[in-house]
Parts: sequence; C-alpha cells; structure tokens
Amino acid sequence: MATIRDIGLAAAINILSAFLFFIVFAILRLQPFNDRVYFPKWYLRGLRSEPSRSGAFVKKFVNLDFRSYLRFLEWMPAALRMPEPELIDHAGLDSAVFLRIYLIGLKIFVPITLLAFSVLVPINWTNDYLEKSHVVYSNVDKLSISNIPNGSKRFWTHILMAYVISFWTCYVLLKEYEIVAKMRLHFLASEQRRPDQFTVLVRNIPPDPDESISELVEHFFLVNHPDHYLMHQVVYNANKLSKLVKKKKNMQNWLDYNQLKFDRNPSSRPTRKTGFLGLCGEKVDSIDYYTSEIAKLSKEEAEERERIKITTKSIMPAAFVSFRTRWAAAVCAQTQQTRDPTVWLTDWAPEPRDVYWKNLSIPFVSLTFRRLVTSVAFFFLTFFFMIPILMVQSLANLEGIEKVVPFLKPLIEQPLIKSFIQGFLPGIALKLFLIFLPTILMLMSKFEGFIALSILERRSATRYYIFQLVNVFLGSIITGAAFEQLHTFIHQSANQIPKTVGVAIPMKATFFITYIMVDGWAGIAGEILRLKPLIIYHLKNFFLVKTEKDREQAMDPGSIGFDTSEPQIQLYFLLGLVYAVVTPFLLPFIVVFFGLAYLVYRHQIINVYNQEYESAAAFWPDVHGRIIYALVISQVLLFGLLGTKKAAQSTPLLIALPILTIAFHRYCKHRYEPAFVRYPLQEAMMKDTLERAKDPNFDLKGYLLNAYIHPVFKTEDDDDSAAGDQEMETILVPTKRQSRRNTPVPSKYNGSSSPSLSEVVRELP
Repeated sequence: MATIRDIGLAAAINILSAFLFFIVFAILRLQPFNDRVYFPKWYLRGLRSEPSRSGAFVKKFVNLDFRSYLRFLEWMPAALRMPEPELIDHAGLDSAVFLRIYLIGLKIFVPITLLAFSVLVPINWTNDYLEKSHVVYSNVDKLSISNIPNGSKRFWTHILMAYVISFWTCYVLLKEYEIVAKMRLHFLASEQRRPDQFTVLVRNIPPDPDESISELVEHFFLVNHPDHYLMHQVVYNANKLSKLVKKKKNMQNWLDYNQLKFDRNPSSRPTRKTGFLGLCGEKVDSIDYYTSEIAKLSKEEAEERERIKITTKSIMPAAFVSFRTRWAAAVCAQTQQTRDPTVWLTDWAPEPRDVYWKNLSIPFVSLTFRRLVTSVAFFFLTFFFMIPILMVQSLANLEGIEKVVPFLKPLIEQPLIKSFIQGFLPGIALKLFLIFLPTILMLMSKFEGFIALSILERRSATRYYIFQLVNVFLGSIITGAAFEQLHTFIHQSANQIPKTVGVAIPMKATFFITYIMVDGWAGIAGEILRLKPLIIYHLKNFFLVKTEKDREQAMDPGSIGFDTSEPQIQLYFLLGLVYAVVTPFLLPFIVVFFGLAYLVYRHQIINVYNQEYESAAAFWPDVHGRIIYALVISQVLLFGLLGTKKAAQSTPLLIALPILTIAFHRYCKHRYEPAFVRYPLQEAMMKDTLERAKDPNFDLKGYLLNAYIHPVFKTEDDDDSAAGDQEMETILVPTKRQSRRNTPVPSKYNGSSSPSLSEVVRELP
C-alpha cells in the first residue's frame, strides 16, 4: 500500500517529467523548422509565414536569439490572454465550451478542497482507530474517513459536508448550463450561413416500382413542402470507389517518393519486391511498378464511377434534402412526415465536413441489429478487461502478493524500489492498458452506423466513460480491496466481509492519486510536446514534400479528440466527488490536473488543433449528465460506507441527497436541454428575415449545389445532384408513375402523401 513517501516519490517523478516536457517543448517551439508543428492552425488560416524563408542558412533551422530561451514559459500567459468571444471566433463554440469543462472542475473543487482541508482533514487525523484495528493501512489513510471510530458522532460533519458539496456542485452546474445554453443560441443566431442550416437528412425512403429514389424524393417534397423545397442529393454507396481512390493516392505518394529519390541520385534507380509489403517476390523497378499500378487503379476507378451511376443498387434509400429557408428545414427536421412513423424519417443533416460518408451506405433496417451486436461486444469487452485490472492491482498492493510469492520479498522491501513500484508503476501500467481502448470503442461506434463524426465521438465517449466507471473505478476498488485485505478476508467469517470492503474503499485513494499524477500531470504535459506529429512531419518533409501544398498536407494539427478527452475529464470529476468526503487528501491532485489541463488545452486549441466539425456544443447535455451521475455515485457510496461504520442515526439523512440530485437533473433536462436538440422556429425565422434583408439576391441553390455530394464525386458533374428550382403555380405535381401522371395521390407502395377526399369518401362504409 502506498505511503506518503511513495506518493512523494511519484509526485517528484511526475513533476520532473512534466517540467521536462515543458522545457523540451519551449525549446522545440522556438526552432524555425518546427514552426509548422507547433503553430499549424495559423498556417492553415494563412496568418503565419514560414520563418525559415529569410536570413542566414543556420537561422533557417535554429533560433540563435538566446534571449528568447530565457522566456521559455511565455506561452502560458499567452494562452490565457485571448478572451472567450475571440476564442469562439477563432476556434469555434465546441472548443470554447470544451475548455469550460476544465473551468467547472476548478470552480467545483477549489472551494471544496479549501473547505475539506479546513474541516474534514483535522477531524479524520485526530483519531487512532486504524492503529487499534487489524487492517493494513498507511499514514495517508489516517487522513481519511477510515480513521473515524464506528458509531462516532463525528460522522455528522461528513454528512453535512456531503450536503454542502452536493449543493455547491449543483449550483455551479446550473449556472454553467444556463451560460452554455445562451452561448449556443447566440452562436446559432450569429453564425454565418452553412449548408446544414437548410438541409435535412431523409432516411428509410420506401421503394416505389414506378419511380427511382431521386424521382420519389422530388415528388414527395414537392407535394408535402411545395413552397419550401429547393433541391436534393441522393446518397450513393461509394465505399468501394473510396477505397480505390485512397489506394491510388497511397500509390501516388510512393511514386512521388521514389521519383524524388531517383532525382537525388540519378545513377541508381530505386527497386522493390512485388510480394507482401515489398518484402518478398520478384524485384522490379519501383517507378515503373507504381506507375503501372496507378494506371490500373485509374481504370478500375473509372469503371466503378460508371457502375455507380448506372446501377440502381448503388443508390441508397436516403437523401439530403435542402429547403429555401432555415424555418422550412427546421419544420421538416422536427416533424413526422407520414402516417407511418417508420418511413421518411427526417433529422438535421450534419454539416458537410461532419458527415461520415461510409456509414450512409448502411441499410437503415440493419442498424438495430448492429447496435445490439455492439452492445453485447461492449459488455464482454468490459467484463474481460477485469483481468488486466487485477494485474495492475497486484502491482499496487505488494503486501498481499508477498504472501503468495515470498521469495520476492527481499527485493520488494528495498525502500526505493518499493516506493517506485507502489507510487509510480500502477498508474503507468493502467495507462498503458488503456492506450488501445479508444480505437476499439470508435470502431464499435462506426459499426453501429452513425452518420456524423460528432455523433461517433459522443457515442464512443459514452462507452469510454462507462468503461472507466466499471473497470478503472469500481474494478480497482473491488479488486484492490480484496488484495489489500487478503489476510483479513481469509481469516474472518463471511458476514464480516462487507465491513472490511467498506473500510478498504477509502484506502484506494492512494492508487488513484498515482494514476492522476501519471495520466493527469505528466500525460497532459506530454500532450503539448506533440512528439508523434513532430516526427511524422519531419519524415514527410524530408522524403515527400516537393511543393508548398505538400508541406501543408504534411502538417497534422489534429483535434481535441472528444471521444477520449471528455471521458478522461469525467473520471476526475468522479474521483473528486467520491473522495471529497471520504479521503480529502486526493483533492489537491485533482485541482492541479484541472488547472494544468486548462492551460495546456487552451494553448493547443489556439495554436494547434483544427477541429474537424462544429456541433455548437451539442455534447454539453452529456457532460452535465455525467457529472450528475458522478455526484449520485458519490452519495450512494458514502451511504454504503457509513452503513459499515455503524452510523445508524446519521446515515438515513443521506437518503434525500440522491433524490434531490436526480430531481435537479430532471429540472435542468427539461429547462435547458431542448436548446441542444431542437432549433427554435422563432430563431430560424428571424435569421431568414435578416438574411433576406441583407442579401436578397443570394443564389442559395448554387451555394448548396455541391455541398452534400460524396467527396469522391466532387470533380464530377452529377445529373442527380439537384432537383428543379421552378416556382410552383399549381398543386399538380408532375410524376413518372405509369398509372397517375398528374396527381398527388400516393402510390400504394410508399404512402408519400395523403389520400384525396374522394378516395376517403369511397372507402367509408
């Protein structure tokens, strides 16, 4: 079990690691040849010039101004200098609201930390209960609730603190929900024109034997939205074509690389083998090989393009439908289109750069099955991950392992080795086990069939949070309690086990402290170094870059990575709220994380990250809900813990806390969440009216014409990309149905419009 000395050693290692990362970053960012790695966002916006273009040869690569090295921490105040409105204009609302999550952590935990160290720590420390007990403990545990004797009246203080913490957390969340909701509505009202504001995604279009999908969509919306329908773009299954285009691009990169290699050394032509990964098979000339492969792929690509245009099976029963106004799009997206609620399903279209085109080709009827399969796979993934958690806990609790492998005891008992293993190794081991988890969860989300990158990331974030709650938090507590109290578990009756587990729960704070330092201190500091993008950029710059466009493509600004960053934040909210009353000694480590992460991510958002999409903070209800869930979990665990401490008189007062917290959550959900899932018609009408007054002659159809064409077709003229723009002078809609050429009466196969009055009368008995 980690002691204060072990935690001190781990803190020293992680602080030195973080400081080293900052020093290396401060030096690397000043070098001209690294400028595109650490300031790519400004290059993409055309607001920064290459520093290596002028001056002496050495100055093109190395910064010789030694005075700049003395100001190596100047990036910190610079990151805090940009005001929030300017930050929103610069990086978008998603990025600004993401940073507010860290500010919420500071707003919640800084006052709680001060209060807990003023009240709870002295109350916990001035007892000798653990010294008289027969459980394994460290001097850190003497600062926790475990050091309070059973049935003590001092538990009233802990219950009072639980109420104070809960009410303060809810107050902060209420204010933040109100602020973010206003920010979102203001952002939507002041935002520039975007294609998704006028466009709706229609899915599960029923088949009709007389009309194609494109004709059917046009007919349906001319009938049911005659004054507002503008155009549509059908969805093609272009996944095979996308693979060919991607493969051809990869071959072109290799051809460019080998051509450049040959230009540098004309005396020797580059060669490669034709087998697996170029490691086996016949040796051939590389330039000739890639040239022939590109020619072959170009032919296949052209054939696939023609096949998609000719084959009706390539057209999916889905379409992007655009309207003349935002108001009309809002009405269509937020209403039911037909009597049958399972067809003609409408929802807001993601913005074009947010669309995950590959999943648009998935049949709508298979989505339920896919999500069921994914849920089962996620359950087993979560369950079987308990095995590495047990391995990590075996490192965190050497006292229990020494009883199983006593021959390692002489080595383990060395003070420095023991402090290193218990204070540092468990955190880094758990971090390594979690490295590949986000990729696995993102693959699961893609398999489910969601059609927007923002939804994929939010879905993956939800699973990552559940995974960390079950495995990292609950799994570590349960397995750690078993390891720590191994001797007690073996030599006591079964009815005493819950009591021992209850006492051991606060003792796991030492493990989480080590994890916070590794992941939240050194890990966050390592984020700013960008070691992987740095290496990749210089490799590409040396081998592949020939033009300024190549150099821009070599930059990898990355993005926030909501699917990994947000669940990480939520784990710290959970740990802080759970241990605020139980073991307040953990709180300063949480505060340091939120402060450091806010500083680092603010710098990255300003200078580095180029967000792939803008959802206008649509993720905020998830953030609010998870903090509420963490608060309820902390209240339930405290209730159970006090139950093991024989605090029968005071414990019942905690029953009201979860009830009040859930009621508060329901209030916020009904009061503010509609602003994140619906678009008010009043706001849409105001924006439409203002835009018509400012720019009455704007060509909206031309603006939307190619917005939702699959990227692989961007250079092609697609006859089906848009429908007619004619003004409707009559309710009669032309149609290619063989039986009815000039009537809006529905086909019996799709029910695309309401029946006529005469038909209804004839059907009456």
